[in-house]
Amino acid sequence: MRVDPETYAHLCRTAAAVAEPLHAAFLRLGPIALPPAGHASVAERLFLEVVNQQLSTRAALAIWGRIEAAAAERGCAVRALFAADPAGEAALRLRACGVSGNKVRALQAIQAADEAGLLGADLAALPHGERSRRLCAIRGVGPWTADMVGIFHFLDPDIWPVGDVAAVGSLRRLAGCTDTLPVAAAFAPYRSLLARYMWLSRDTPA
Repeated sequence: MRVDPETYAHLCRTAAAVAEPLHAAFLRLGPIALPPAGHASVAERLFLEVVNQQLSTRAALAIWGRIEAAAAERGCAVRALFAADPAGEAALRLRACGVSGNKVRALQAIQAADEAGLLGADLAALPHGERSRRLCAIRGVGPWTADMVGIFHFLDPDIWPVGDVAAVGSLRRLAGCTDTLPVAAAFAPYRSLLARYMWLSRDTPA
């Protein structure tokens, strides 16, 4: 699925009213693809986002690959490695994969929250603010992670991830602004699409 023509035209008009470089970026990228959610559950998306935190894409992929290999070696699902165990063997295996101690504890907290029924289908019906408050109550889950889950798992169309360096930096550069919140507000109710365009503009320079 791609951004529909009417929404794309609205985004282009909004960008043109902000700054020509921003408008040019939208024109260059055209109606972008909107992939479906790639994970079967909120917990699985959270696992990935926690591992990805503060890492380059290459480093995160390498660590996740080692986690998958460790799970395959034990003949279990990846999430089985995130269950807390009294002996601490699971934590040691994850540390050997390159996962920090804080992230190990966060992964275990997410697994525990899922087992307690706190990451069920009801989250989809909540507005992003309330959903974020629930997610951020889990150890290791912060606003950035909640924003990524909202954008990529729940496909919420109107989230501006203020803590994302890449999206914020791209908008500052293209719009010639320092405070991105007022600029992003002009794109409501499609601020998630603005973020997606900003990420793509950085990754596919003219």
